[in-house]
Parts: sequence; structure tokens; C-alpha cells
Amino acid sequence: MTRTWHVSSVVDAARARIATARLATAHGVSATDRARLVSVLSAQLRQCLTKGGGWQLTARATTAGPGGGRFLVEVTSANRRPGEFRQPWRLTVACSAEGRLADSGHVPGDPETLAEALFGADEDAALLLEKLDGQEALVAFHREELHQTNQGVLALHAELDAAGRAQRDLFAAEQKAREEAENARGRLTFLADSSAALTASLNPDAIVRLLPTLLVPRYARTADVWLFDGESDLARGGPRPAAAVVAARRGRPQYAADHPGGLPGVDDQPPSALDPTLPLLCVPLMTRGAPQGVLTLSPPDDQRWDADDAVMVIELARRAGVALEHARRFEHNRDIAETLQRALLTELPTTPGLGLAARYLPATRGLNIGGDWYDAFRQPDGSLITVIGDVTGHGLRAAVMMSQLRTALRAYAVDGETPGRLLTRLHLFLHHLQPDLYATAVIARFHPREPTLTWAAAGHPPPVLRSPDGRVTVLDAKPGAMLGIPLRQEISDHTVPLPPGSTLALYTDGLVERRAQGIDPGIERLATALAGLEPATLDGDLEVSADRLLQPLLDEEHEDDVCLLLCHVRGEGGRSSARLS
Repeated sequence: MTRTWHVSSVVDAARARIATARLATAHGVSATDRARLVSVLSAQLRQCLTKGGGWQLTARATTAGPGGGRFLVEVTSANRRPGEFRQPWRLTVACSAEGRLADSGHVPGDPETLAEALFGADEDAALLLEKLDGQEALVAFHREELHQTNQGVLALHAELDAAGRAQRDLFAAEQKAREEAENARGRLTFLADSSAALTASLNPDAIVRLLPTLLVPRYARTADVWLFDGESDLARGGPRPAAAVVAARRGRPQYAADHPGGLPGVDDQPPSALDPTLPLLCVPLMTRGAPQGVLTLSPPDDQRWDADDAVMVIELARRAGVALEHARRFEHNRDIAETLQRALLTELPTTPGLGLAARYLPATRGLNIGGDWYDAFRQPDGSLITVIGDVTGHGLRAAVMMSQLRTALRAYAVDGETPGRLLTRLHLFLHHLQPDLYATAVIARFHPREPTLTWAAAGHPPPVLRSPDGRVTVLDAKPGAMLGIPLRQEISDHTVPLPPGSTLALYTDGLVERRAQGIDPGIERLATALAGLEPATLDGDLEVSADRLLQPLLDEEHEDDVCLLLCHVRGEGGRSSARLS
């Protein structure tokens, strides 16, 4: 259904507004939509009247379907020229029924009826206001419910924020604990590695040099080690920080700084007069309750030590003191052992026409005492016995057994026995005296009036003989077994020509044997070195020849003792010589 009204005055507008409201009511438009429709339509008609001219208001209702009907209101200009297009004003609301009142769109034009119709049209507004009043309580309820919801949201937000802060604090604490654990592990690893490095050396000077390199720059900017042997040493040397002197006298760590404090097990001292701006940690190097030195440190990068670093440095100083004490004790025992070892070696005899030179070099590691030995002495018939041997093992027991073998050999040689027979008797002697000790040896006999050499070996590296023309021969004839093994044996003698100008080298395995190479390459090097000696040097100074022979054969460090006995038969007019080195 469609209705149209012409509007050119206020009365026309009022009639059209009233008619539209009635039609909307008749077509089931809700009171809310009617109030909105009438209000918006009134405003639009007011604007149209202000513009002037004629206007056409059209109301159209569509049949209700499954989705409901539509009520359309349209205002267009009645003053359009032919072909002119003006956009109409439209408003659409929902409706539920087709018009039921036949005169719902008719409004009389007399003033009384029109006024009454206007008052009636305001019923929608009153109904709407009444409906709004009825919703006030519901709005208040929802407002309170919304307020409670907001309060709950705020409380939940506060709880979530507190939980977030707690989680962040927990994460920070976990990170701190992890960092502290990593730092602790780093300190323990550093302490273990440093301890291994300190105890690996038995040289006190090396330990003193190593200690600062371990601490700088990770845990200290500078590190100084002050060693002393007694109370008198406190007054010697250059100027020392007062805290270092106090640490030496009291045997307790001292910390000299503007604001020390906070370091466990450390006494506080005023700043050092040598450099008041530099904090110093002075830790005594203790041994058996008495200090043997002081370690003085300055903090890294002008920072302060924390308690854990201070505890670690103090523990490292304690371990360094123990390592230093062990090294000093070892060095003392080593000197005693070396003195004892050299005392057990005899002076070489002077023999006409024969030069002798001997060398004994203790192992660079361990105590300087072992079973390597040499000897040279005359027999009653005027011949010269030379011997070199090696008792298995190291230490005092091997040295004592070496001395007993040397004494027994000299006693047996009085009977004028051959080298092979002498070794056989030494074999029986050692087997019965010390069944768990073994030895090797080579005995060479020089005949004063015969240009021959008689020799015998028992499990020992073979002698090396240099001919006057420089050719070298390894005397590797079948030797006997080691001395002292549980085996009956008769050791054979061997004889080789020995013209004037010949040189015989007797040695122990420490000179030629290397762990990674074995013994044969070393014997070849010895033969090459012996062949390279100058005949004039051999005749003139056998000591120089011995040194030159050893020089290419010895490493800077050798794990075993080294013995060398060099025997040179001089030519006509050659002078005899013998000297122990």
C-alpha cells in the first residue's frame, strides 16, 4: 500500500506527519521505531520547509514475508525541472502487518481535529518514555552487574600482574642461581686445573713463576710472590706492602683498602703506603703452620673481590704453599741423593797408554739416585777391568744394590777371572742376595801387552768400538741373560783386536733408548757420533771427546740415568789420562 502527501506549509507537514504515524501504527511498526520515524521525519520536513517550495511525502508498506515487512518513508522535491535528478530522502523501518485501518492515512484539515491528532501522535513518545522508565531498573541492574564484572576484571588483572611479577622474580632468581652455579663451577674448574699445574712441577722456581700466570688477568691485575726462608728474610729485599709483612708474621690473609670488609677469613688493613689507591690482598703461602712466602694481588680492572673469589684465591694459595713445600723437599732430597750417588762412583785409575773418561748424568725427573754405575780397576796381572752396569729400578734400594755389585766384582776380580766368569759369579751373587732385583752389565778387559780386548755382556746394550781409521763396529755378539734372573747360565767371553788409536764406548740404556723409538736407532746415533770424533781430540783430550759425544745424543730432559765410559788406546808416545766428570 502506498500513500502520498503534498507538503508546502506547516499544516501540510503536520498532517503528513500525523498520517505517517498512523499508517506506521496500522502496519505494526513498533512504538520505538515509530518514535524514531516520527522524530527523524519531523526534522527532515522542517529542513524542507526551511528550503521552501513544494515537497512530496510518500509512505509505502510492503507485504510481510518470512523475514517481516518493511515500512518506507520517502521525501522528494516537487519543484524538479524535467530531466533534473535530486536524491530523495528515505527512511525504512520494520513492520509486521499490512494496514488494518482504512482511514489511518486520512487527517482532517480543521484546526481542532488537527490539534487533537497532534496530541494523539505524541502518545508514541509518551509510550516510549514510559518504556524507558521501565527499563531504568534493568539498566541499573546491568550497570551494577557491569561494575561487579569490572571489579572482578580489575582484581583478576591485579592477580595476573602479581603472578607475572612473581614469575619474573622467580626467573630472575633462577637466572642468578644459574649464574652463581656457573661461576662456582668455573672457580672449581680453575682451582682443579691450577692445582694440577702446580703439583705437576717439582721445581720451586717454576712454581713461583707459574702462580702469577694462573691468576692474571682473570682474578688479578697484578700478582707478586715473596718467598723467604725465615724471620730474618722479612727485613731483606725491596719495599713490601705493610699488609704483606703482617700476613707473613701472623699467617693470615690481609686486605688493605679504603673500605675493606666483607671478605671471609681475611683481616682488614689500612691502604698501602706504596699505593693508597690500589687495594691489595696478601695471602700467606703456608706450610706446616708456618708461612714460607706471601702472595700479593691487586683486583682485576680496579674492581673489588667478592667473597667467593677471595675464598678461591686463598685456597689456591694454600695449595701453592703445599706444592712449593713438596718441591723444596724434593729438591733437598734430590741434592742429597745426587751427592750420595756420586760418592758411590769411583775415581778412574791412570793407566799407561790408555785414556779413560766417564760421565754420569742422573735423570732430570725424580730423585737423583738409581742403579747405573761404572768402575775401572787393575787386576793383579796388570790388566785393566772396565765395567758399566744398570740395576733395575730407581731409588735407594737400586743404589745400594749397585754398590754391593761393584764391591763383589772387585772381590771376584782378585782371582784373575775373565769378564764372562766374573759376570757369571755376579749373576749367582745377585740371585741369592736379592731374588727380586735384576741387573745388566758389560765387562771389558784391556791387556797391557796384547793388542786385544776381551769382553762379555749380560743383558746390556752392546759396546761400540771405533777403529783407528774411524770405522765403527757394534760388538753385538750373543750376550748372556740379565743378572739375577732365575736361570742357570755361563756367560761367554768375546775377543776383538784393539790396535793403538782404538776407542771403546760403554754406556747404559738411558743414553740410547727412547720410549717412542726403542734402542736400535739410539745405538746407530751413538755409532755415528763416535765415528765423527777427531783422532787428534781423542789422543789429546778425551774429556772434550766425551762431551762432544754426548751433545747430539742427550735430550733436554731424560727420564733415565745416563752412564758413559769412554776408553781410548793411545798410540806411541801418547800420554795416559783418567778423570771422572
